Amino acid sequence: MNNDSVSKPKEQFVHSVFESIAPKYDIMNDILSFRRHKAWRKFTMAKMNMSQGDNAIDLCCGTCDWTISMAETSGGHITGLDFSENMLEIGRRKISDRNLGNNITTIQGNAMELPFEDNTFNYATIGFGLRNVPDLHQVLREMKRVVKPGGMVVCLELSKPTWQPFKGLYYFYFQKVLPKLGKLFAKRYEQYKWLPDSLAQFPGREELVRIFADTGLEKVQAYPLTGGIAALHIGIKETHNV
Repeated sequence: MNNDSVSKPKEQFVHSVFESIAPKYDIMNDILSFRRHKAWRKFTMAKMNMSQGDNAIDLCCGTCDWTISMAETSGGHITGLDFSENMLEIGRRKISDRNLGNNITTIQGNAMELPFEDNTFNYATIGFGLRNVPDLHQVLREMKRVVKPGGMVVCLELSKPTWQPFKGLYYFYFQKVLPKLGKLFAKRYEQYKWLPDSLAQFPGREELVRIFADTGLEKVQAYPLTGGIAALHIGIKETHNV
C-alpha cells in the first residue's frame, strides 16, 4: 500500500516532465545519447529478428520512432502505448506522414496495467522508459504477461558505464552538462536535471539481468552499448506450463 503513495507523486512528476518536453524530445534524444540512439535501436532490431506479420506492443513509446521501425520491419500490427498525450500527438503525425495508420494503434495508457489479454503479442518492448516507471518489476511482469509463450521482452535503456576514465567523464556530462543543455535547447532545466537522478536509482546492467530472470523470463541476454552508457536486455517468455 505504501508503494502506491510513493509511486503516485513520481508518476505525476514524470507525466508533467514528458508533457512539457514533448516538442523538443527528439532533438534532446540526440543530445542525450551523443546521437547514438538510432544506432542502438538498429542493433536492437537486428537482435529481435522480427518475422513478417509479427505484432508487438511498444511501451512508453514516446514519439513512436521504435513503434514505426517495428511496423516497417514486420508489416504486422504494432501498438504504441504512452501516458503522455503530447508525445503521442507528435508520434501520430509521424505515423500519418509514413502512411502507417493501418499498421499502428496508439493509446494513452499505463505501462503498469496493460489493457490487453495474456499471450497477445510476439514482442513487448520498452525504450528509455523503464527507469521512469514507478515500479519496474510490475512493468516487466506485465510485459511478460501480454507476450505469447516464446515471445520476447525487450528493454533498451540508458545504463551505467563501469570503466574509468569514461565513467567519470560520462557522469560529469550527465549530471553537470546535460541539464544545462536541456535549459539551452528545450528551455527546461528542472526536467533534464531529473534525468540523471532517475538513472542514479536505476539498476545496473547485471542487476537488471537478475530482475529479468526473477520475473520468470528465460535466456536473458544483456548487451552494453557505447561503453555501457546504454544497454539492451532481452528475455524470452517460457513456453512450458501453458
